[in-house]
Formats: sequence, C-alpha cells, structure tokens
Amino acid sequence: MADQALGGYDPYAGLSAHDAGQPQRIPVPSLLRALLSEHLDPGYAAAAAKRENADGPQNGRARAAGWVWQALAALLVATVFAAAVAQARLVAPGVSAAQRVLAAGVRSEEAATGQLTARRNALTTQRDDVQRRALAEDSAGRQLLTQLDRLSLAAASTPVTGPGLSLTVTDPGVGPNLSDVSKQRVAGSRQIILDRDLQLVVNSLWASGAEAISVGGVRIGPNVTIRQAGGAILVDNNPISSPYAVLAVGPPHSMQDLFDNSPGLRRLRLLEASYGVGVRVSAGDQLTIPAGTVRDVKFAKQIGP
Repeated sequence: MADQALGGYDPYAGLSAHDAGQPQRIPVPSLLRALLSEHLDPGYAAAAAKRENADGPQNGRARAAGWVWQALAALLVATVFAAAVAQARLVAPGVSAAQRVLAAGVRSEEAATGQLTARRNALTTQRDDVQRRALAEDSAGRQLLTQLDRLSLAAASTPVTGPGLSLTVTDPGVGPNLSDVSKQRVAGSRQIILDRDLQLVVNSLWASGAEAISVGGVRIGPNVTIRQAGGAILVDNNPISSPYAVLAVGPPHSMQDLFDNSPGLRRLRLLEASYGVGVRVSAGDQLTIPAGTVRDVKFAKQIGP
C-alpha cells in the first residue's frame, strides 16, 4: 500500500519479503553531514593546525615582535598627541591676543558710532528749531508747519511725550524642574514670548487708538520690523530681552478700554495662565517715546485712490 506521507510512493515496491522487512537507511546529503559534523571552516581548521604545529621558540619570537610593533605604534600615537598639545599651547596666546584686539576694535567702533549718532541727533534738533522759527513767521508757514508735524508723527521721525499706556511683559524664570520641556516655546531655552506675540500686541495698540508706540525703547514706524533671530527678538535689528517694555501714547482711558478686549492682550493673558508670563498694564501721564530712524525713500507707489 502506498504511503500517503510520501505522496503515494511505496518504498517497498520491487523488493522481496526478506528485503522489505529490513530497516531502510535514508542517505544524508554530504552538505548537511558537513554542517553537522564539521563545525569549523576548512581554512580556519588548517590555520589552527598550522599554529599548533609551529615550534614554541618561533611563537615566542613572533609574540615578541608583535609586542615591539605595538609599543612602537603606541609611542607614535603618544608623540602625535604631544605635538598637537604643544602646538595648541603655542598658538593659544596668539588666538587670545587676536580675540582681544577684535573685541577692542568692536568696542571702539561702537563708541564711535554712538558719538556720531548723538551728534547727528543734535544737528537734526538744531535744524528743526531753525526750520520751525522760519516757518512760524507767517500764516502760510504755520500751515506748512502743521502739515509737517502731522507727517513727522506718521513717519515716527520726532520724539513724542504724552499720556498713554505702559505694558510690561516678562518671561517666567527657570522653574525647579529643569528637565521640563513642556514650558519651552523655543527649543532649548525658557523663552516664552516670541516675535509674533509682540507683533500682535503692537497691532492691537494701533487698533486701540495709539498715536506712537515703542518696544524696548525702539520707536515703531515705517520699515520697522519685529522678528525672531534664534533665541533673540530684534526690533529694527536691535536686540531686546525680557522684560519687554511697550509704550503707547494716546488717549489712555479709551485706549485701555479697547485694548482690554483686544486679541493682543487676550494672547498675553493666555500665556500668563499657561506659562506664568508676567503681564502688567498701567496708564501713564508723561510717557516719552524716542524718535525713530529716518530712512531715505527711493521708491514709492500709491495704493488706493
């Protein structure tokens, strides 16, 4: 009867009764036998046998030669490292001196720039005084002077003093859990207030009736931007840091009523509740906002009728 496990093949077909009763040996392929019996590759086995058959003194000489080469390699590496350290120590004073020279040059240029800026502001003030005295002598000049004052306010080219709102926004300090990254809006820092938050605050103040605004002591006017640069906030390319002081000159009571319901203050209140940001809004009688940087307009296009 055919064996179903063998797919219908009868292993005893064609054998006599005596041969059929003997146990059958299934030949094992040579590859499988080699895998089960020979656990080491012939090449490795030959190398091991050659190493075992080698003479003892020869092995000792080979080991001694290997130790010598290892010692020479270690000495070479140590020499290279020693030369690198010596070179670094030799160059370090020169690098430090160059850094000091560059830092001194930067400080000198900053001082010179500050002096030139102060002189420019003084000359601008003198020119404005002479211009106002000349225009105030007749009615046509006074009308022109009124138009110039209105345009200067829009261009943020003159300082402004008057009543308004004072807003101070403070980033929260470092909490006790230094590994808590859930309180980080900028990766790797504790900075919570971003440029878009201050932008929204400034736009809300304009909508509330502000006539002049400064952020961090920088006047907001035409071509002035508030943007993020890594972990710093730049206002007209001037870095500012917490606490962020925002001054807005205008009618304080009506402006505060509108600003209390503005998107800018709602954003700050949300940050205050979520992250612990400090927000303080107060009205002032004599707020001083400096003049902004006047840039030459080379191209202009009329928008609207």
